[in-house]
Amino acid sequence: MSRAESLAVRAPSPLWTFGLLRSELVTTFRRWRTLALLGVLAAVPVLVGVAVRIETRGGAPSGRGGEGGPAFIAQITNNGLFLVFTALAATLPFFLPMAVGVIAGDAIAGEANSGTLRYLLVAPAGRTRLLLTKYVTTIAFCLVATLVVAVSALAVGALLFPLGDLTTISGTQITFADGLGRALLIALVVAASLTGLAALGLFVSTVTNSGIAAMATTVGLLITVQILDQIPQLHAIQPYLFSHYWLSFADLMREPVYWDDLVKNLELQALYAAVFGSAAWARFSAKDITA
Repeated sequence: MSRAESLAVRAPSPLWTFGLLRSELVTTFRRWRTLALLGVLAAVPVLVGVAVRIETRGGAPSGRGGEGGPAFIAQITNNGLFLVFTALAATLPFFLPMAVGVIAGDAIAGEANSGTLRYLLVAPAGRTRLLLTKYVTTIAFCLVATLVVAVSALAVGALLFPLGDLTTISGTQITFADGLGRALLIALVVAASLTGLAALGLFVSTVTNSGIAAMATTVGLLITVQILDQIPQLHAIQPYLFSHYWLSFADLMREPVYWDDLVKNLELQALYAAVFGSAAWARFSAKDITA
């Protein structure tokens, strides 16, 4: 019996929703596609760390981080913890959101394409709970994917570079324990920064029955928004693009912390989640399920 069929025949109970969520989490994180995405994300810090190590081997750091890279990339050789911040900054513009777009885009459309969606809807949870479960699963992937990048970067940084007290972007010294705390907080902020895209991808997933089309559309929208955010003539609309404040997490490495852009980012993600989450619910509630 398939996962959808086994869920569909369960009797209604207060624990049914938890069972559905657990089933979705297990199914999502056991897929080879998900494991491949996480593997690619884990490899990015390795590549960055090895590249910095090779470049600075046998000489002083070049200090070229200000030429377009993260503001703290030049400090990786002084403290491996900075590889965490650099890796998150390197993956956030494309790799992390692309992975989230794949998971979110396939959430509903993938079930429809495989013919399991109508079996899931026979179960007592109904469409609203199923949609909410899919979104929570996507948010869980956002968090896991971000932590995979951070943990991989921390391991590589500890292996290739020294660890210890670190210097913030503002030039002040903080302890290594404080730096670890800020690294965890930055990872949580980066994961939260992807919630708006997750809601957008979920909405796209309710519009089509093709998982590939939904994933491609979500990633295409991501690329389009990233391009729009780089055009100076569009500065009036850029603060409303979901990716505009993504790199504001770097302000957590200032002393004192700059909160303005961080708060704007979280508010913008909440707005996108509310708008496209509602749109996904309205579309999915009225959708004629034939597969």
